[in-house]
Amino acid sequence: MGNRGMEDLIPLVNRLQHALGSAGQSCSLHLPQIAVVGGQSAGKSSVLENFVGRDFLPRGSGMVTRRPLILQLLTADTEHGEFLHCKGKKFTDFEEICREIEAETQRITGSNKGISPVPINLRIYSPNVLNLTLVDLPGITKVPVGDQPADIEYQIRDMIMQYICKDNCLILAVTPANTDLANSDALKLAKDVDPQGQRTIGVITKLDLMDKGTDARNILENRLLPLRRGYIGVVNRSQKDVVGKKDIKAALLAEKDFFLSHPSYKHMAESMGTPYLQKTLNQQLTNHIRESLPAFRSHLQSQLLSLNKEAEEFKQFSPDDPARRTKTLLQLAQRLAGDFEKLIEGSGDTVDTVNLSGGAKINRIFHVRFPYELVQIESDEKKLRQEINYAIRNIHGVRTGLFTPDMAFEAIVKKQLSCLKRPCIKFVDMVSQELISTLYQCINKLSSFPKLQEETERLVTTEIREQESKCKEQVLMLIEIQLAYINTKHEDFIGFTTAQQTSNQANKKTHAGMAANHGVAAPSRLIVIRKGWLTISNLGIMRGGARKYWFILSAESLSWFRDDEEKEKKYMLPLDNLRFRDVEKTFMSSKCVFALFNTELRNVYKDYKSLELVCGSQEALDSWKASLLQAGVYPEKVAVDEQGNGAPENFIDPQLERQVETIRNLVESYMSIIYKTIKDLMPKTIMHLMINSVKEFISSELLAQLYALGECSALMDESTEQQKYREEVLRKHAALKEALAVIGKFSTSTCTTPLPPPVDSSWIRPSSPTLPKKTSVGVRGHAPSVPRVPSNASSKSTGSLQQIARQHHRAPPSVPRRHLPAIPNVK
Repeated sequence: MGNRGMEDLIPLVNRLQHALGSAGQSCSLHLPQIAVVGGQSAGKSSVLENFVGRDFLPRGSGMVTRRPLILQLLTADTEHGEFLHCKGKKFTDFEEICREIEAETQRITGSNKGISPVPINLRIYSPNVLNLTLVDLPGITKVPVGDQPADIEYQIRDMIMQYICKDNCLILAVTPANTDLANSDALKLAKDVDPQGQRTIGVITKLDLMDKGTDARNILENRLLPLRRGYIGVVNRSQKDVVGKKDIKAALLAEKDFFLSHPSYKHMAESMGTPYLQKTLNQQLTNHIRESLPAFRSHLQSQLLSLNKEAEEFKQFSPDDPARRTKTLLQLAQRLAGDFEKLIEGSGDTVDTVNLSGGAKINRIFHVRFPYELVQIESDEKKLRQEINYAIRNIHGVRTGLFTPDMAFEAIVKKQLSCLKRPCIKFVDMVSQELISTLYQCINKLSSFPKLQEETERLVTTEIREQESKCKEQVLMLIEIQLAYINTKHEDFIGFTTAQQTSNQANKKTHAGMAANHGVAAPSRLIVIRKGWLTISNLGIMRGGARKYWFILSAESLSWFRDDEEKEKKYMLPLDNLRFRDVEKTFMSSKCVFALFNTELRNVYKDYKSLELVCGSQEALDSWKASLLQAGVYPEKVAVDEQGNGAPENFIDPQLERQVETIRNLVESYMSIIYKTIKDLMPKTIMHLMINSVKEFISSELLAQLYALGECSALMDESTEQQKYREEVLRKHAALKEALAVIGKFSTSTCTTPLPPPVDSSWIRPSSPTLPKKTSVGVRGHAPSVPRVPSNASSKSTGSLQQIARQHHRAPPSVPRRHLPAIPNVK
């Protein structure tokens, strides 16, 4: 059963295309492309003209079509043509269209039979056509003439392949009735790209030019040399008819009379002729649309569902209604407060798996960045002992002290307390910057109202800066409070007695004292602190150059493996006497690199004094540094005497040496308490004075301050982009609803035909012979002729359909199969 008619199909498809045109490219329905393939003078252009019902293609003998013509048929109220290379110009005279095609062809190829793969794009608007894309391709030839290259056959084959290898391309393989169908180049090319024959239709032309007493009945009945979709016979106008201006309508009537009056074809006249070919193509178009409807309908429904909520909001929004503006302002302010709080406090509603939120970044500042900044300010062991030495000696003056002076202890502690101001202020700045970044992330949703976005940004940023200033004052006050009174009665303070006992312990490890400065217990040797990928960048080329390894940091060592399966260990580096330093970025490189080295100038790895490790990002670099601090590996310190007194002196006086060790232990104990207190109070202070205050301002005071501006109406003025976006969303929403309604009608008003069963098409030989070797750059030799059918298949064949028809009682010739040639890529 065929389609109910072109009259039913055209309005539905046109309504669907019109609706989808308003919905955008993401909703376009890709209709099939029809490529007409055949030899020279096979009647390809005549078949296309019959589809349009107009004379508009150049005619003549030999190769007339020398450039691909991409013909787009579009349904419209008026009839005219447009060329892509003549933008804005409409051609209402079809003879002028024919002359323009000839002129554009010669402009690229010249007038001496040259060819070019550059297509000519022509659109024809008419109320009598269906929205289709037809491609008229140059005829297949083997012998070059005129300006044609020596490899003309291969160039034309490649040109044809670019179009017919697409899955949505229907192939019309046109073959004249007075040629050998078994050697049809059009069918061979179609077989290469469509071996199952699902999208190939055979078209037999020039049936009226066969010798008397012969016919193509067995071919058209698909009994001899069968195709899966069979053959359709057509009778085109002759060159004499074209010159005599014979009307296409009259030619179609003559074609119908030919099939009805011919004794061999009158029983199948209803399935022959140009109208039937049009009907068949229309049916294939219908099948294609119906097959793609389920997935296409689901795609449209998902897009409609995603637009429903936004479209409903836009429908209710009235730009000129003051009440609606006030309600929208209230809703936007509430949404801003909710979004800001979710980004800071965290939320399980919509979890971002790509980027860290503002709250997560602030948490990282609290517990990773700030402790690292505290470590940066600490003096190394030599410098600390030097300062204590000078303090004790300066307090004693010319006298020799018998007791350890507590003033030296206070002087050293106050100096180290004063050094806390810089990292604490930097801590506040980092949190303030993250709050502003989070605010920008939230107010981007107000871009529809530029004035509202600008005022909101100004008010909230001002509030953040004010709270930042208050927080800095409070932080400095905390440090001043610590400076005001040195509490040596603290329960965790070791006191002078314990400090003197500790000073008698010989060769105490430096990094153990440094760990106590943080109040961090020594981790177990078995605890894994961090794992991750790092690149060793300073290995020589002879050793394989920079290599990426899987590193494992524990409390005692740094090991690296070949991969994250941790089976093949490359090396284990003990952490004793290790320090790390930053490697400066160069002009040519911006990698995040740090280096490990031994404080005793020993080799770290094989014959390398240092090990340079590359991280993927600055965030990864900071995390590795924090992990190394946890493991007791500290950054490099340059011990320089600020007063220019040179290197610290050796302690010759045993009493002075004991006093220095005692003060050092006291400072170490007391600063451990201070670090614990600061690391605990700083996040709490910032959370209370900055973060909570800003959240409270946004949720409670922002709306009141916006109203206080007295420009509520101006605040809610939409941007031009937002107006266009709102109109676009509403238009797309309506278009999707209309398209889904049309699809429902399309499903009920059209019907499909099943795909015919497969047939044995082994009689079609491969199309492309083996290419000869190139004799020069860019030039191929003459194309060898396609092998013909063996002589035993047709003992008296003269290469025409008449001889094949006479021998229809014999079995089809047995053609040896070869591997199909490679299909060229679409350029």
